[in-house]
Order: sequence, then C-alpha cells, then structure tokens
Amino acid sequence: MIHQGKVLIAAPVHPVLIEGLTGLGYECVVHDTISQSLAFGLVADCIGIITSTRLQLDEDLLDAASRLQWIGRMGSGMEVIDLVHAAKRGIRCFGSPEGNCNAVGEHALGMLLTLIRKITWSHNEVSRGLWLREENRGIELEGNTVAIIGYGHTGQSFAKKLQGFDTCIMAYDKYKPEGIPVHIANCKDHGQIFEDADIVSFHVPLQPDTVYYLNDAFVEKMRKPFILINTSRGMVVDTGALYRGIKTGKIIGACLDVIEQEPLSAMSAPLRTMVDELVQLPNVVITPHIAGYTHEALYKMSKTLLGKLISY
Repeated sequence: MIHQGKVLIAAPVHPVLIEGLTGLGYECVVHDTISQSLAFGLVADCIGIITSTRLQLDEDLLDAASRLQWIGRMGSGMEVIDLVHAAKRGIRCFGSPEGNCNAVGEHALGMLLTLIRKITWSHNEVSRGLWLREENRGIELEGNTVAIIGYGHTGQSFAKKLQGFDTCIMAYDKYKPEGIPVHIANCKDHGQIFEDADIVSFHVPLQPDTVYYLNDAFVEKMRKPFILINTSRGMVVDTGALYRGIKTGKIIGACLDVIEQEPLSAMSAPLRTMVDELVQLPNVVITPHIAGYTHEALYKMSKTLLGKLISY
C-alpha cells in the first residue's frame, strides 16, 4: 500500500471515515477536541485535514500546513475555511451538506411544531403540576405560507417535509433563479415573501451578504406578523432585531438552533441578557446548535466525505 501521508482528524467523525482513509493509505491522527493554538503544531506535515467548526482554517493556519492538499468539512458552512487562500495554494476543499441535511430539515420542522402546538411549554407546566388546556391552545400548520430562504440541501429537505402538511411553500435562492420545483412558488426577489409569508425559515451560508439578513428593515417589510426559523448560522439573524420584533409582536414566534455568538459562555453581556429573556418566553424555542448533529448524520457526513475523497 502506498503511504499517502498524514491526515489530521480535527472533528468528531464516524469510524467509517477513519477506516476508509486508513485503507487508502493515510495515517490518521485524531484530535477531535483540538484548539486553534494546538493545531499550529500539528498541521506542518499534514496532507489532509478533516474539520467541523472547532478550527478556523484561516490564511495563517493554512500557511502553517505547507504540505496540505485537501480539507474535508464535516457538514456545511465553508466559512470556517479561507477558500480564496486555499484556492491560491491549490488546496481542494470538500463539504458534506448532503450528510446532515435530513437532520436539519427534521429539526426545523420539529421546532416549528413544538412552538405552534406549545409542546415544550405545556410539558414544563405539567411537570410543575399545572393542567392548562385553554391557555395552551395551539395553531395548525395547515394553510400557512412558509418562505424558505436558501434552497440548497437543507432548504430542500425542509420543503420536502412540509409537503405533507398542506402548506403553501415558497422559496428564494439567488443562486437558483430557475432551480425551484414547479410545486413550490419561485420567488425572484423578497417581495412575495414580505407580502404573503406567515413563516420564514433561513437556510443560507454565512457570507458577507447574509450577515444580519434578518434585521430591523426585514422585519418592518413583513406585512403580516410571522414566525422565524433559523437553522443556518447565528450571524444570519440580528438578535437585537429579533428581540425588538418579539416585543412589538411583529415576530410572533422564533425557532433558533443557532445564536450569533456561541456558546452561551462566549456571549457579550448585552446579548446574553436578551437571549436569557427570550428563552423564557412561550413563543421562543432555542436549541444548542444540534439540528444537524444526529447519530445518523455523523455517519452520513463521514461516508459522504469519504466518497468525495476517494473520487479525488
């Protein structure tokens, strides 16, 4: 067997990936709880790196890896890699959004149903000895208009799961002006979303034009009070705009798997104050960035990356 070189595994992965890379002749060095500073001492002789969100593969770290040929990203969100500098260096970059898109779609739907049917809120009341039926009367998903912003892997997954609920689904994706299926309303711009949407769900990458996509101006343009879902990246939603929208009633509910500063311990004091207040409300559901973090997704992402690396 030809020795291909060293691969740093800097993320939790399924054994199928390590076994597969080993079978290809790579030496796998596993540091799935690695720090940024420790990485500088480990990447010098690496041919490949498998990462998730723990490392920022910026210009400095890439240049420290003088032999690097490829990077595999567990999941989606290539913003953790300086793609421009990687391209200059001839480093190939592979993502695996196909592996966790089903998990994210399920989670978005689960949070939405939990919110509108008051499942977690009423459960917590029952655990305190309360049995309040009228106060926990929910609303049905049927008949609502759901706008999906970003019709990539996770947006498509969420849309597929909504189809059994008799909702009106619309989608906007600036990269797929003609790539929306006929059974989904193709929004060429945000106008129809601002006019008709009852629920807005974000499924976009984090890049300069998506930072604070949901801001005060976006909220103000929405004709109807609406429910917000964000399973993409925390910085897509301006927490201040969300907080103000909830307080004014323009946002009638929020389902968030991500926050603009994570984890809670890393938040600034003003942001933490807002989040602490929001999470206590009956119309807000927040989970700790776990939408794509299922056991099955770990296997599927690992298998997807392995397949791409074998092809490479």
